[in-house]
Amino acid sequence: MKIRDSIILSILLPVIFFAIPISQSRAKSRGGGEAESYQKKGIELMDARHFDLAAAEFSKAISVAPKDVRGYHNRGSAYLAGAKAAEANQDTAGAAERYTSAITDFSKEIELAPKDEAGYLGRGQTEVLLKQYDTALADLDKALELKADDAVALQFRGFAKIGLTQWNEAVADFTAAIQKEPNDPINYDRRAWAYRNLKNYEPAVADYSVVLEKNPNDEETLAKRGYTYSLMAQYEKAIADYQAALKLKPEDDATFQRLQYAQGQLAARNAPPPTPTPTPTPEPPGLITPVNIVIAVIVLLIIAVIVRLVTRGKPDTISSSRIR
Repeated sequence: MKIRDSIILSILLPVIFFAIPISQSRAKSRGGGEAESYQKKGIELMDARHFDLAAAEFSKAISVAPKDVRGYHNRGSAYLAGAKAAEANQDTAGAAERYTSAITDFSKEIELAPKDEAGYLGRGQTEVLLKQYDTALADLDKALELKADDAVALQFRGFAKIGLTQWNEAVADFTAAIQKEPNDPINYDRRAWAYRNLKNYEPAVADYSVVLEKNPNDEETLAKRGYTYSLMAQYEKAIADYQAALKLKPEDDATFQRLQYAQGQLAARNAPPPTPTPTPTPEPPGLITPVNIVIAVIVLLIIAVIVRLVTRGKPDTISSSRIR
């Protein structure tokens, strides 16, 4: 199962860069200096979505302070965001190169700070985006071992479990993430997907409804809830959701086709039962039929033969009498 790119892009900046405020707090404890100015400039460039330029500033910070884990973590985050931006621009080679660099930086961070969950979480996030779900699960388990209440780690471990089709475990992770971050619509959306794959449609509808309460004009979620209603054979509700989604995004051909299917199913359900066609009663055959004619001829022949046999040998009274 693919994690939708639109979902990943929507959570990338607020989630992947969780370490930036951590880096800032560490910077305060370490004081100023040349490395700090590079870190600050890199963070400003990250905020402006200039990811490659930000990575270059973090590289300068690393060259000045090679044992400072902040440089590796922040540069890994910049590479990761740059990889997603490259994918959005159809730059597959550029995305692959940045992903590899992100993994390298997060691994270096783990080497320098093995008791800090941030490196495991950053590498686990990258592995999820690369669909390396088994290795991601190991890193995210470690991150949660070090910091059990980390909502981001719970969310991304839920993504990994969806990728491994571990639906019940994914529900558990997204439920725990919701308890930590009840206002994050991504957790409800992904939990709904897991519920749907478990054929547990009612809670899936409930989760999609929560997302729509937060954003009533989310056409993608309207289409998802409509499809879930269709799986429940609640075609009237499915049609209403599909129509609402198409008003927001008329060019969505997949939703249009699903709308047609739901309308067809509803029409078939509401159609009156067909009237049975009466079986016509066969008319009795007439007297003059080929069979009856043959029988009549045979009967006449038999009668003729009988008459002939009866009259054979009797004198002809007319021809044998004499006039006297």
